[in-house]
Amino acid sequence: MEQVSGRFVHGLIGLLGFGWLLLSPGWAAELALEFHGPLQQGSLVIGQTEPGVEVFLDGRQLRISEDGLFLMGFGRDAKPEATLKLVFPDGAHEVRELEIAQRQYQIQRIEGLPPRKVTPRTEDLVRIRKEAALVRKARKRDDPRTDFLSGFIWPVQGAISGVYGSQRILNGQPRRPHYGIDIAAPTGTPVRAPSDGFVTLVHPDMFFSGGTLILDHGHGLSSAFLHLRRILVKEGERVTQGEIIAEVGATGRVTGAHLDWRINLFQTRLDPQLLVAPMPTAARE
Repeated sequence: MEQVSGRFVHGLIGLLGFGWLLLSPGWAAELALEFHGPLQQGSLVIGQTEPGVEVFLDGRQLRISEDGLFLMGFGRDAKPEATLKLVFPDGAHEVRELEIAQRQYQIQRIEGLPPRKVTPRTEDLVRIRKEAALVRKARKRDDPRTDFLSGFIWPVQGAISGVYGSQRILNGQPRRPHYGIDIAAPTGTPVRAPSDGFVTLVHPDMFFSGGTLILDHGHGLSSAFLHLRRILVKEGERVTQGEIIAEVGATGRVTGAHLDWRINLFQTRLDPQLLVAPMPTAARE
């Protein structure tokens, strides 16, 4: 592997414990590359290198900001190894072999769902495909904005009723894993923007997810909020962290009122809990 020396990293974005910190622009270290965030399944990792460097993850080029920031996402079933390649403006390059920690996932059994929501009818499938296409389109957005640097907070506080990665058994039938975190809260509870963002999708009633809202945080990173009763923002609107954007509901495929919060890096589904501080015990009760 060809090594590149004398590279500097400026304006480092640090992920310290569960807190996000922007260090002073004067900080510098002779490093070709810095990672912030755990290299594990379900994780979002912020990388930084020298501006002007091209970065490739497993052969796919990543967006890099003017300051040298880029995002990597490792899905639920990410392989144990990944290859990162940096190509510098002078033609030099560096290759890093990344070790991705593997996780064990729960099995969650849910009973009492309407049979049609578990096994849709033929006529439902047309609607489901159209709605899935809308979601995919929203998640393809690739803006240079770095709204994600505002950090992340819980959009709602309450009991955790479902976690990322769990294998779902619905009405006794195995279905796809769960890719978000479920937070139980009464219908009408305000939902707050977990980070700064741009509204890319508002839908009042999708077959599975009911009232659905997607916020784009830049660089292909997005949040989705499912099962909403009411959405209080419009497509094309900018929001700031903590702003009330919707209300918890019990729409779509549910057994009770809750918020299903999801994080994606383009089409890679990530674990929202890895981005926020642990919820206070009192808030979960």
